[in-house]
Amino acid sequence: MCGIFGILSQTNLSDEDVKRVSDIGKILNHRGPDGQGFWHKNNIALGHRRLSILDLSNAGTQPMHYKNNRYVIVYNGELYNFIELRRELQKVGYSFKSNTDTEVIVAAFDFWGKDCLKKFNGMWAFSLWDSDKKTLFLSRDRYGVKPLYYINTSNNFVFSSEVKGI
Repeated sequence: MCGIFGILSQTNLSDEDVKRVSDIGKILNHRGPDGQGFWHKNNIALGHRRLSILDLSNAGTQPMHYKNNRYVIVYNGELYNFIELRRELQKVGYSFKSNTDTEVIVAAFDFWGKDCLKKFNGMWAFSLWDSDKKTLFLSRDRYGVKPLYYINTSNNFVFSSEVKGI
C-alpha cells in the first residue's frame, strides 16, 4: 500500500503551504516505507509514500513525470492488466522507461483520456496533473478498495489516501 496526497489551490502556494502539504508525507509514513516524493509548482503540490512492489528501481519513484513533464502522477494500487495495456499502447507508438503500472496509467490517460478507466482492471487511487490543460484528474477503483478522501473548500481542493492526511 502506498500513500498519496496533494492540494490544488486557487492561488499560488506559499512556502508555508508547501511545507504543510509536504509534512503530510510524515503522517502517511506507515503507508510507504520504501521512499517518498514531493513535487509542487505554483498552485499545485503532489506527494507520495512508496511501497515498492512491481518495479523496485528508482524508475518507479513518484511523483512520476511523463511526456516531457506534461503529466505528473501519484498513484496507489495495482493494475492487474497493465502488461496487456502496455503492449496495446506500444503498438500505437508509446515507449516506456520503467516496468511500472504507474507509467502505463499515465500513457493510457494520454491516449484514451478519462476513458482509460474503462480499460483498467485492478485496485487504484491516483491523481494526475496535466500541466498543459492545468487540470487535476482523480480516480479510484470501482469498489473503493484503494481509498481516496478529499475536501473542497472555497480556495483549495485537498486529497489524501487517509483522512488524517487532510
